[in-house]
Amino acid sequence: MFIDFEGIDGSGKTTLSNLLAARLKRLGYRVAHAREGGELQAPAARRVRELTRDSRLLEMSPRTEFFLNLARDAQQLDEVVAPALRRGEVCITDRYLYSQLALSGGGRGLPMSELLPACELASQGLWPDLVVLVDVDPDLARWRKRLGKLQSARVSDGDSRKGLAGAGLAVRVRESFLEMARKDPQRWLILENNDVPLRVLEQRLVDAVVARLEGREVPVQRIVPAPAALPSGATTVENAEERFFQALDSVEVREPALAAWMVGGLPGPSAHQRRLAYMERFPALTARGLGGLDDDAAWTLRDVLAPVAPAEVATSLGGLTGPRAMMLRERLYAQAPVEVLAGLKGDSSPQAWALRERGMRDGRLADVLSGLAGVDGDESWVVREAGMQRKLYADVARSLGGLTTGRADALREVLLAHDRLAVLRSTTGVSTPVARGLREALAGKALKLVLRSLTGLTTEEAWALREKGAPLTKEALDSVDGLDDSRAWQLRVAHLGRWPSTVVSSLKGLPLGPHARTLIDRVLEENPGRLPVLRNAYAVIATARYAVTHTRAPRPEAEVSPQLALQG
Repeated sequence: MFIDFEGIDGSGKTTLSNLLAARLKRLGYRVAHAREGGELQAPAARRVRELTRDSRLLEMSPRTEFFLNLARDAQQLDEVVAPALRRGEVCITDRYLYSQLALSGGGRGLPMSELLPACELASQGLWPDLVVLVDVDPDLARWRKRLGKLQSARVSDGDSRKGLAGAGLAVRVRESFLEMARKDPQRWLILENNDVPLRVLEQRLVDAVVARLEGREVPVQRIVPAPAALPSGATTVENAEERFFQALDSVEVREPALAAWMVGGLPGPSAHQRRLAYMERFPALTARGLGGLDDDAAWTLRDVLAPVAPAEVATSLGGLTGPRAMMLRERLYAQAPVEVLAGLKGDSSPQAWALRERGMRDGRLADVLSGLAGVDGDESWVVREAGMQRKLYADVARSLGGLTTGRADALREVLLAHDRLAVLRSTTGVSTPVARGLREALAGKALKLVLRSLTGLTTEEAWALREKGAPLTKEALDSVDGLDDSRAWQLRVAHLGRWPSTVVSSLKGLPLGPHARTLIDRVLEENPGRLPVLRNAYAVIATARYAVTHTRAPRPEAEVSPQLALQG
């Protein structure tokens, strides 16, 4: 029997496919997993995969990507799948040709009618007997994927080629998978992985697969666990805190690390109490989740966690200035120099330069450069010149973040030949000739980074790119975070159905005026119980309320007609 697992990145298909393989072996079946432990078993296929993930290959077309992915699957078929089936084993794959149809057709927009014949050729007529689609809310999948990277220490500012397209790619791929499942219900089994403990999903999956192996029919296509009972009454701005923490407590039972991660960055006593509850089990996640928090409770927790999670505490200081932050950085430098130096962005104080000089003496030029963004002046340019001499091109590019001077643009032009993506990242909030030219050149190749680079910009060029990109991916809405501009409000309202979680998060930093309240209430009404939406709504509400208690005169919202927030 040939069983294939499909799903978007972060859906849990790799975990579940390996759990199934292990359970079937314990039940006495002979099993081959073509991607056991998450690694492709055919060496040639692994090499091809590296090529298709390489974000430096910006000119690779969707068609070329498709044929490379076909080659990868054909090699897995020839070297692993077909031999296992000939031996009479149950063969499990984690992705097969359906992934190429969903990515290239649904995700990239190539015609399915042209892709199908090529897939038939690559398959040699061999298609799975059962396809398990692990279906998940794409927003929740992103949270899980990011958590997985943190826990496996795979944190970087890099992106795969798929990542460069933006989060909308996963949404389109998911929709394509669901459409394929709808058209072939006898072959496809849909397993929802949103709010049920993994052990329950595993058992339901094993039962369904064993039924197929024994020749018994599975009566339904979609394995739908019993839904969690939603609280009675609508969720609104007024009760969002209560509803979010009810949902979070439910998450904590089945995915405690995810709960600890999701409370990160949230101000207020309720969030602080949760952090105190999580800190012993998840000190690193709790410490990293203090990022952006500047209240006494957060500082006390940093002091407590510094000995056990120094790197994460240092990371949480990013963007914070003042004597308290600097004293803690000096204390943490010996244990976490990389994170301490990276957290000095925008800081040109004598204390910051003292730490940078210490880093230079310790031979940490690359780390010093990574924390030099937003800093101008002769000293900073001496460091950048040293970086150029050492060919630390990506690090030098990062050091230019936020700089709008002619000197910065001149260096960006030099660096384009070495690392275009690093240069693009350095243009966030910048509207210079080089920045505008780079956005125009890379909008079709790295849409996610282009849109994120617009953060804070209100130029005509920025609005045109946002309006063009918003139907494709959520990063267009990310780029209006905190913007109180009539065109920002129009963009939010126009796309709240497609990107509800991001529309809400883009309000962070704004006062809870009538337009913000109406928008949040509408999104909550249309997405009851959806955890990422609840989390982002509470983050906006809690941040706004915290700001009111610390400032006397919150700024008014932009002049927008009362009807705007009700349109859609």
